[in-house]
Formats: sequence, C-alpha cells, structure tokens
Amino acid sequence: MRTYTEWMDEYALSHQNPTNVLIHKICVPLIMLSVIGLLWCIPSPALFLRVQGLNWATLFVSGALCFYFLLNRLMFVGMMVQSVLMLTLTSWMASRGILLQASLIIFVVSWLFQFWGHKIEGKKPSFADDLAFLLIGPLWVQRTLFKKIGFPT
Repeated sequence: MRTYTEWMDEYALSHQNPTNVLIHKICVPLIMLSVIGLLWCIPSPALFLRVQGLNWATLFVSGALCFYFLLNRLMFVGMMVQSVLMLTLTSWMASRGILLQASLIIFVVSWLFQFWGHKIEGKKPSFADDLAFLLIGPLWVQRTLFKKIGFPT
C-alpha cells in the first residue's frame, strides 16, 4: 500500500491549476456529502436494524475512516470530524425529506465542475488510474485546510 505522502504527491500531479484546485476544494467535500446521502437512501437490511445508526452510509464512512487511520493519524482525526459533520447534515436532510433530491443534485453538479476543472488542468482525474483516489481527494482537501491553519501534514 502507498504511504500517505505517496498518495498526496501523486494526487497533486493532476491538481496544479489554481482554478482546478479551487473547484476541488469546493466540490470534493460536496461529492463526499452527496455519496453519503445517496448511500443513506439505500434501504438497510434487517440485520442493520439491530445496531442503532447503522446503514450503508455509516458503513461506508467507517471503512473510509479505517483507511485514513492507516495512512495518517492526524488526518484521520480531521476526516472523522468532517465525517461526523456530513453524517449529521445527512441525517438532518433525511428528516426533512430532501435527502435524495439534494444528494442527486449536489452529486451531478459537483462532478460536472470536477470534470470542467480537469479540462482546464489538461489532465485526467486521478481516479481514472486508481479508484482509491476517490478516497484520497477528501484527504487532500483536509490536508490543504490543515496546512492553512498551521497543523503538520
């Protein structure tokens, strides 16, 4: 498995253009939120009902957090905070009956911007070579935030 630094360095290769970087800083978290929302909308099997709060979204988030924990402990903490916020927002949208529609709109619009950003960049998205980069994008955005506030990355 690649190290945290190797993932970040490789992801950065196709994210150099300032416009593409800005688009990613906005759209990557939105895509993560929308994926969590879409997974939340999938009916849960009866087995899940035995554990309060367990659904496809929380299962996905748990798996992603395990991946982040193995890569970098500090980034894991940041991603855990981000994930809890996203799950809370997802739960709120679900309670208002707007989760599926909002998640679909956010997903489609954010991906359109992402592809536009890569057109500007002139490079294909990293996940075209390795789907694991779909989990690296949120970590890369978190790293940018941590750098800005002076945390070691």
